[in-house]
Amino acid sequence: MCLVANSNSSNDRKAIISWALYDLANTIFFLNIVSIHFGLWVVNDMGGNDSIYGYANVASMLLVLATAPMLGTMSDQSGRRIPFLVTTTCCCVFLTMLLGVGGLFPSLVIFVGANYMFQSGLIFYDALLPTVAREQDRGKIGSFGVGVGYVGSLIGATTGILLIDSIGHTGMFKVSALLFLVFSIPCFIFIKERGSQNLGLRFSVIRGSITQLIKTLARTREYPGLSRFFFGRVFYADVVNTLIIFIGIYVTNELGFTDAELQLVLLVAIISSIIGAFLWGFIVDSIGPKRTLNLVLYLWVIVLGGLAAVPLLGLDSTILWVSASLAGIAMGGIWCADRPYLLRLVPPGHVGEFFGVYSIVGRFGSIIGPLVWVMVADTLGLGRPIAVLTLVISIMISYIILQGVDDKPRIWSLNASNT
Repeated sequence: MCLVANSNSSNDRKAIISWALYDLANTIFFLNIVSIHFGLWVVNDMGGNDSIYGYANVASMLLVLATAPMLGTMSDQSGRRIPFLVTTTCCCVFLTMLLGVGGLFPSLVIFVGANYMFQSGLIFYDALLPTVAREQDRGKIGSFGVGVGYVGSLIGATTGILLIDSIGHTGMFKVSALLFLVFSIPCFIFIKERGSQNLGLRFSVIRGSITQLIKTLARTREYPGLSRFFFGRVFYADVVNTLIIFIGIYVTNELGFTDAELQLVLLVAIISSIIGAFLWGFIVDSIGPKRTLNLVLYLWVIVLGGLAAVPLLGLDSTILWVSASLAGIAMGGIWCADRPYLLRLVPPGHVGEFFGVYSIVGRFGSIIGPLVWVMVADTLGLGRPIAVLTLVISIMISYIILQGVDDKPRIWSLNASNT
């Protein structure tokens, strides 16, 4: 909190807190809608399968990948993000309110739209950080936002525990949409921008941004280990994103947990993730990001092995509580280790450029992972526990790829930092 108190003015403090509250708001939506209640409604309430839910997620992410350069360019041209953020958030809230109306397939289409609006909004939200923070404070304020986002996870899980038995999944759609809107409003009101009033779009600028992206991808070969890092990240991002999407369906259907018990499991994982984030930060500083990420990947193998072993070997389902705690710790470790890892591999003058690629790689993992899960669990008919074991294979592939990356601190020449 001293971070907020040290801002230059009360307006700065309001802007920082309001910006962080949007992280809280969008975390509620992501946990409650994407990770839990819509998937459970599709499979458990409406008799759907993993395939149609997975394809809906993939469709929304493909739309985001296709339009992200255009959306980013639109906000850069105008110098304003709030109008776009208000639009995407309100559209997401409206569509989420409609989930469950008209039956299964109309709701799947609505979900694609809602998730697309949610994911698109994050592009504008992330771009607001320079507006609320001076360059030297952006890391600290970004971490503050992540911390407040964890509070959103706690709120989302707690509302589920308290309300799921009385209002069901369709009721949780509406409650989650309302919470998303309410906690977003301060961001819309208290962050002031000085951009152009022109919110139009010049397609020549879009072409330029796409050309720049292609050049950036080509330049990864100039920095030792960077291409391997991004390639390895595809596989572990694939695991994390896939588990987030299907964990609710897996725990209730394969392990026999009730919806309320699932919420408690997630609450344990969230609390463990908060604790783990602090611990991993010290570990990264002590042994470096590569060795830390290796430890995280080992931990993910244990977590996934435990999740698969319960139904495959008939083990006691109480193992899930241990797996949930370890999963939370591992989740915190992923984000604590891989960002410093990237910073070791690129010169200071190109950090923003390659963080754009980092983001694209993460979204790509949101497409590949669910498709593999669907193919294994439904198309091949091997079942969800075997699909979990394919995630173990992804972790192992990622580990092997990343061993070829040297994370020793570089001494960058002035030319490398600025060209």
